Amino acid sequence: MANKKKISIVLFSGDFDKAIAAFTIASGAAAVNYEVNLFFTFWGLNTIKKEKGRSAIGRGFLARTFNFLMGGFKNLPLSRLNFGGISPKLMTGLMKKRNVATLNELLEAAIQLKANFYACEMSMNILGLKKEDFIPEIKEVLGVAKFLNLSEEGEILFI
Repeated sequence: MANKKKISIVLFSGDFDKAIAAFTIASGAAAVNYEVNLFFTFWGLNTIKKEKGRSAIGRGFLARTFNFLMGGFKNLPLSRLNFGGISPKLMTGLMKKRNVATLNELLEAAIQLKANFYACEMSMNILGLKKEDFIPEIKEVLGVAKFLNLSEEGEILFI
């Protein structure tokens, strides 16, 4: 029996449009029976926080400040032409109007299709976060070496 195809996605951006790209690829690949590994690091951690809005979570004043300013899932900026935060709301409206899956729907699809979610240990340490700060679908908190081991013999995309 042939090995299952595998794709691993490193989401290090906290941009709305880049998160859409990551979850579109993840859900599409999972739908055609790829093993999908999503590794969230630095600003990409915003997409998987349990608190969807601004929250001052983390250990220490600086970590709480960074996490508050990062904004959470509801405050992901568009990478270009963000217009003070209104653009992601406008883009979501356009997506619904054009019958295209929204970021929320793409995230849910990736979860339902059994994509593997991993959080970056180093980024979490820097930002003072713990596994409990994230959605329950986080399979494991791990470092780069273990992620590379999981990704072996597959493609790796950086978004």
